[in-house]
Amino acid sequence: MNTFSRHRRLRANQQIRRMIRENHVHTSDLIYPIFIVEGENIKQEIPSMPGVFHFSLDQLKNELNEIVELGLPSVIVFGVPSTKDSCGSEAYHEHGIVQKAIRFIKQEAPELYVIADTCLCQYTDHGHCGPVEDGEILNDKALELLVQTAVSQAEAGADMIAPSNMMDGFVAAIRQGLDETGFPHIPILSYAVKYASSFYGPFRDAAHSTPSFGDRRTYQMDPANTREAMREATSDVMEGADLLMVKPGLAYLDVIYRVKENFDLPVVAYNVSGEYSMIKAASLNGWIDEQKVVMEMLVGFKRAGAELILTYHAKDVARWIKEGSYTV
Repeated sequence: MNTFSRHRRLRANQQIRRMIRENHVHTSDLIYPIFIVEGENIKQEIPSMPGVFHFSLDQLKNELNEIVELGLPSVIVFGVPSTKDSCGSEAYHEHGIVQKAIRFIKQEAPELYVIADTCLCQYTDHGHCGPVEDGEILNDKALELLVQTAVSQAEAGADMIAPSNMMDGFVAAIRQGLDETGFPHIPILSYAVKYASSFYGPFRDAAHSTPSFGDRRTYQMDPANTREAMREATSDVMEGADLLMVKPGLAYLDVIYRVKENFDLPVVAYNVSGEYSMIKAASLNGWIDEQKVVMEMLVGFKRAGAELILTYHAKDVARWIKEGSYTV
């Protein structure tokens, strides 16, 4: 009589492995980030993010066509303004770069669900997420500007607002601002748990948002902490968040799991720029199989509890799924 279990019976071939697979990555799980810049005739690859580009609006149409053809349901829009000031006024200007991009996308690709990144850092001349006074980032004054930004993005046609600033009370302020200006139907994807991470380096090249002094550790979280993450997420739920994001994703799968276990809201993992660029660099050097590593990583996000994944790999993944070459 056997005294051990034969688990390998259910791994015998690809058919049975696929039949009992517990977690899957679908195209509908993915949100694709796009970077929009002022100017004309610009499609410029971001050096630290191979395959990711800055687009001027006149070059965006072909990109939108490809995104739609691949079946991706959603994009999140990041803007790079041509001018910056101390309070980030281009973030909430009616004709700011994100507002113009939202209108363009809704006109050219109305089937796409458009999410607006709502922050100030790439619009301020100091690179911080709020006004600065005597070296301090002013929380409550930042909230006023973030509300203006969110309302202007909703007026431009954004389907969802995604505030990423980590100011205390940002969800409550934005929810109230949207409700009072006729946008109670617009959901908020809160960057609820956003760590002060070194994985953001390539994004700061892409968004031109590196702080001119200091860092963001007085408002973004200490990477060592998880109980603090639960406090942050609890506040955002109580303030009216509709979805909760954990950023970064790869080094914080335990946090994704805890957020999913503790809150009855959809959870989003941000597969950030540094995670993307590490895989791209290793792949370009022939050290890894890019497709297999990407799919294993994204399945890991799903296994940890994420319903949605914001990733720069989204177009590649959608293409692999469409071609039937996704086998992980």
